[in-house]
Amino acid sequence: MAVHNTYLNDQEAKEFICEIGRRIYNKNFVAANDGNISIKVNDRELWTSPTGVSKGFMTPDMMVKMDLSGNVLEGELKPSSEVKMHLRVYQENSEAKAVVHAHPPVATSFAIAGISLEKPVSPEAIVLLGKVPVAPYATPGTQEVPDSIAPYCRDYNAVLLANHGALTWGRNITEAFFRMESLEHYALMLMYSEHIIQKSNELNADQIAELIKIRKKMGIHTGGIPVSKSDKEIRNASGLPEALIENIVRKVTEEVLRNVLK
Repeated sequence: MAVHNTYLNDQEAKEFICEIGRRIYNKNFVAANDGNISIKVNDRELWTSPTGVSKGFMTPDMMVKMDLSGNVLEGELKPSSEVKMHLRVYQENSEAKAVVHAHPPVATSFAIAGISLEKPVSPEAIVLLGKVPVAPYATPGTQEVPDSIAPYCRDYNAVLLANHGALTWGRNITEAFFRMESLEHYALMLMYSEHIIQKSNELNADQIAELIKIRKKMGIHTGGIPVSKSDKEIRNASGLPEALIENIVRKVTEEVLRNVLK
């Protein structure tokens, strides 16, 4: 799975979906029949998990093959209505080859609270995941859901679904699953540090820039750049219009990155 530009064959994709399904079920990222998983096998087709089946008890023969327009090509069972989210990710982000949707408890709690995950406290979270925004609430299974995530599919690696759960994608199924793991781990650290210990030391702009450098060397160009609390305080105290401040911060960040990447 180290090579990102190759596709799995049909059997490999079906087996991987079952394996990742067992992992998210055993980690308590889903309950009952929650969640769904998909893997592209070429530029036009994908395999996805079926509706109404626990992710911990799937077998390869249950999988459903579809095209990117949502037409079922193979399979005895029906796909989840939430496969629309997966299709939208693939349509918006040509680099994505796998998508995982789950309801990890801590990350979903942040989604319920409408709190994005973007505090720069963990090097691993910044490198592997980046900022995780919250998409507006949409009724599960409806067209509102893919429309709500569309703005985030190209520039981020994950999104929280308001009052619903989380969605991650990647250049292969392993990366998509690792991002779901990292998402829940990041949310757990923030819950402990912000709401139990009630203290956290955030990384500064230079430290963040070094981590972005590492991210770029790994071929990851998405995820956004977290802003430290001290930088936000300086921004808020300036009294300048928000749009102008955002433009200044962006230019300064780009300059820092250019110097770091030399």
